[in-house]
Amino acid sequence: MSTMNCFSAPDAAVRSTPIVALRAGDLAAYLATAADTTRAWVGAAGFLAAPATALLVPGADGHPALALAGIGDADDPLALAHLPLALPEGVYRLSDDAGSAIDPSLALLGWGLGAYQFDRYRKPARAPARLALDAQAASLADAYAQLKASRLVRDLVNTPTEDMGPDQLEAVVHRIASAYGGTVETVAGDALLQRNFPTIHAVGRASHRAPRLIELTWGDAAHSRLAIVGKGVCFDTGGLDIKPADGMRWMKKDMGGAAHAIALAQLVMSRKLPVRLQLLVPAVENAIGPNAFRPGEIIATRKGLRVEVDNTDAEGRLVLCDALTYAAEAEPALMLDFATLTGAARIALGPDLPALFCNDDALRDSFATAARAVRDPLWPMPLWQPYHSYLRSHVADLANSGPSRMAGAITAALYLERFVPASVPWAHVDTYSWNDVERPGKPAGGEAQSLRAAWAMLRQRFGVA
Repeated sequence: MSTMNCFSAPDAAVRSTPIVALRAGDLAAYLATAADTTRAWVGAAGFLAAPATALLVPGADGHPALALAGIGDADDPLALAHLPLALPEGVYRLSDDAGSAIDPSLALLGWGLGAYQFDRYRKPARAPARLALDAQAASLADAYAQLKASRLVRDLVNTPTEDMGPDQLEAVVHRIASAYGGTVETVAGDALLQRNFPTIHAVGRASHRAPRLIELTWGDAAHSRLAIVGKGVCFDTGGLDIKPADGMRWMKKDMGGAAHAIALAQLVMSRKLPVRLQLLVPAVENAIGPNAFRPGEIIATRKGLRVEVDNTDAEGRLVLCDALTYAAEAEPALMLDFATLTGAARIALGPDLPALFCNDDALRDSFATAARAVRDPLWPMPLWQPYHSYLRSHVADLANSGPSRMAGAITAALYLERFVPASVPWAHVDTYSWNDVERPGKPAGGEAQSLRAAWAMLRQRFGVA
């Protein structure tokens, strides 16, 4: 997993280089009051304070006197995210000199995201530059918790399935439960049938690693109940409707929804949100074998609805529907689910915008408002009821998919909605959980998307103890 080696406790005895953050429009005013040598160096280097650029300015002793950081927006959490790997190794600090003031919480978050390197299988080429900031200070505790949760998502998604299958995912849940006083119960293998979780069993039964439903509970039973559900398909071959090679290549990330749910649960517990938490992770591999579930089969669900399997590659909604039904039985005050559910959401919104579906307008609006406030984008999408016709089955209550390629993200959300009582406020996030390309603060690979937005919404809805 990644190591958090990008911060340094403030220490007057340790030499640190001040960082002056500048927008392009502020550069001239800054240089007007700067030393002649600084103006000359900036001009010679052609530094224009463009976003995601940096320039070290040397001092008379040959050591850096300061670092100039080009930023686009001081309120962007990723404003400084390019610096940990753009600046030479060493210790840096936020400057009090003229420039754009960066909130320390945003600096901590952006620096930690920009310094991220997944080092489980190879040593990074270099260590990140370190920011002198008291990451454990009470004023920064929430930002640090969000950073830890975001990096946890990246670590879990980046880990290949051999080391992050259903059993290892369960071990992660046990670890965070132990750290924060939660309890874990797991229903695995054929016990899923005995406990009435038939769709989870059907999807995962062909794997050599047993399917399971992992449940973590935490908090005071007198508090409002919060249910968080995450799709934990640790690898998705597509089943008998097998994916082509290019569609299967990155399917280790198909448990990205579970990674988000686990990380959000960690945030809830570490920050002591006053809720009764229930985390549910249906963890499976959608494998191919003699007992793999087949197209055309009719599968029972926990809710009692019968589902015709139109496509075994629409498996995420199958494992989720039993988990959602189970969560709803306790009548939570709020239910959230996260899932890498459809390619259609990526076609509609691209890789950076998770699709948000809600059965409650107030919840939708508060989630979207929180996302804008913390710069963690998602996009509300409609639960357009006429599209239920795309899930029609001639032999069962509904199908898990259909022949039409129309409205794929919406029909998947409509399928899930059939398993959520209208009385339970519910939000479904269809997330990519991945960066295809390298960008400042967004390294290629696993990514937390809408996690900080969800946390901001939960803080507003339930308050912090």
